[in-house]
Amino acid sequence: MNSSKRRVELYDTTLRDGTQGAGVSLSLVDKIELTRLLDQAGFDYVEGGYPLSNPKDAAYFEKVRGLALRHAKVVAFGMTRRRGVAAAEDEGMRALVAAGTPVIAIVGKTWDLHVKEVLRVSEEENLAMIEDSVRHCVEAPGVEAVFYDAEHFFDGWNANRAYALETLRAAARGGASRLVLCDTNGGSLPGFIAEAVAAAEEAVAAEFPGLRGGVAIHPHNDAGLAVANALSAVAAGAVQVQGTINGIGERCGNVDLITVAANLVFKLGHDCLRPGALAGLRTLSRAVDARAQLAPQPGQPWVGDNAFTHKGGMHVHAVQRIAHSYEHADPASVGNQRRILVSELSGASNIAATLGARLGIDADRPLQRQLLERVQDLEHAGYQFENAQASLELLARGLMGQRVDFWTLDHYRCIIHRRGGRAGGPPGGINTEAVVRMTIDGVEEHRVAGGDGPINALDGALRKCLRDHHPGIDRLHLADFSVRAVNPTAESAAKVRVVIRFDVRGGGDDASFGTTGVNENIVDACFEALSDAFRHFLADQASRPA
Repeated sequence: MNSSKRRVELYDTTLRDGTQGAGVSLSLVDKIELTRLLDQAGFDYVEGGYPLSNPKDAAYFEKVRGLALRHAKVVAFGMTRRRGVAAAEDEGMRALVAAGTPVIAIVGKTWDLHVKEVLRVSEEENLAMIEDSVRHCVEAPGVEAVFYDAEHFFDGWNANRAYALETLRAAARGGASRLVLCDTNGGSLPGFIAEAVAAAEEAVAAEFPGLRGGVAIHPHNDAGLAVANALSAVAAGAVQVQGTINGIGERCGNVDLITVAANLVFKLGHDCLRPGALAGLRTLSRAVDARAQLAPQPGQPWVGDNAFTHKGGMHVHAVQRIAHSYEHADPASVGNQRRILVSELSGASNIAATLGARLGIDADRPLQRQLLERVQDLEHAGYQFENAQASLELLARGLMGQRVDFWTLDHYRCIIHRRGGRAGGPPGGINTEAVVRMTIDGVEEHRVAGGDGPINALDGALRKCLRDHHPGIDRLHLADFSVRAVNPTAESAAKVRVVIRFDVRGGGDDASFGTTGVNENIVDACFEALSDAFRHFLADQASRPA
């Protein structure tokens, strides 16, 4: 085991291997922007794609030449030459060299099963394909390094160790500077990974001393062990880890380089990325999710929303006193933050941590317990306040005698008028109209608004009522909306819980908050959440210095 503290290279393949994940797609603009962000973070290598694969990847290699990268080296990825074709005449080889990247990665068959049954060439021809392909790229003008990706290396090692080693030796003879051991099926265990990495490096370095310290690891996550396997490989001597941001990739994904980087530095004391870059890991993670149009993983280690979130009362009480009693690291070290949730499982400490300073109730234990009891009763009725802190704050202000309603509702109604259309076909037309009648500061407001649906129409009618009295209301924007049945066994008569997230924009105090509503009537649950949002926004604005 090589446990010495050292620099570990991070090779990102989000732009290629990551896009093989279901539902993942990146535009050319996305790929260029992510290359820039990865370079800023200090990643050593960014694999841009396979230049012969599609026009987008070909355009990427043209476009990326215009980026003034300070650290990362762009890599073009491709396969070995075809059987019976000279490397110089192979279309794939020519495309790799023409990409003009300083580094080329070539993937070849290492498992004899694939050589015989998938590629269907002789073992000798496969070795020649590997050696010829690597040498051709090594000798190409402008190429600084060639990495050999030993596909299915660990399955090959398990099935035919001698042949797996011969494929590595063939790449070494061709001039490869990194031998990348791939757990392509993602089913290997950490102990086996460590043993194979150490033994393979020793066997190859005995014949090619320059490749001592030239082994890399490329793990997939099919058994849920990609991070453990990457760290085991590094402990056994691997100098480079290949993976993707957030672990996106085919099937169960690649190893998550966000998690790997944090563990390498904070747990093992190795050096990777640029100084200070780890504090931006959460931002980088979110940028990739946004570009790939993926929802962030709340439970993602280190950078997920729930990574440092505490809900149980005993846990919150402890972490408020001693952070590391329930946190393995400082959330800020990766750009994250601690969150305290309030729920029926909470204790008074959750209330104090969440609302204490904001509402001045840090030391008011009786009020904290009163609020907690009210939360428990409401959660039993179907409410949930984890993502609806604005509704929780309004509840607390009510118990404190400080709630300001800003209006008195007389009534509202919502009408949906559907005309024509056949069953199963497009409707002839749908009109939605909301009417709200309320009194604001002694002035009666009676407003009507149309919309795409009842929520849109009610939102419009409420704004019309409020706008003349509180013109800042248009800074409030609905950002997300979710609804679920609380008691689904009641079928269509089930009570539903609505949670709405709002963004406040345009005043130098931008913020986000959530509200909730519960009712058997989905429209009324929505009206409750909308009303809470407007009340919370107005109360917050009223509490700010003029």
